[in-house]
Amino acid sequence: MNRLTLPLIAAAGLMLSACASLAPYGPQMGPGGQGYAEQRIESNRFRVTYNGVGAPGPVMDMALLRAAELTTAQGYDWFEVTQRWTDGRPDSAGGMRPSIGVGYGAGRSSGRYGSYSSSGVGVGVGLNFSGPSPTSTTLEVVMGNGPRPDRPNAYDARGVQDALRR
Repeated sequence: MNRLTLPLIAAAGLMLSACASLAPYGPQMGPGGQGYAEQRIESNRFRVTYNGVGAPGPVMDMALLRAAELTTAQGYDWFEVTQRWTDGRPDSAGGMRPSIGVGYGAGRSSGRYGSYSSSGVGVGVGLNFSGPSPTSTTLEVVMGNGPRPDRPNAYDARGVQDALRR
């Protein structure tokens, strides 16, 4: 085993525990709690929020599931996500994006009694070792009947429920 194996195993374990820390699906019970909440904006427009702990992906899935449930409960067939926020910030990609930073530095110094020259390259990858953290997804959705519009953010409500309840 080399020096990197143990830290990589520990990081993988932390990431898996973060995914498993989402509370059972249900309504939010009080401020700061996990679960869903919704607000009617118009007769066919709602804002759905899901608060959870862990990775943004599963929290996004729970917000989509609640939007699908709400759509069928209101008598509609499909919904379209018109706006999306992750942790209170607009999010057009639907989740976190990985990032890697690369840097390069070079220096040269000379003086009366000698000279000095150096260069270096660094690569960094950020890992979260503090465990799962709270995250939220808010979706503004418009609901409709009939054939689902052929747009990337339009979803068949029953299909979403079937897929995400498995």
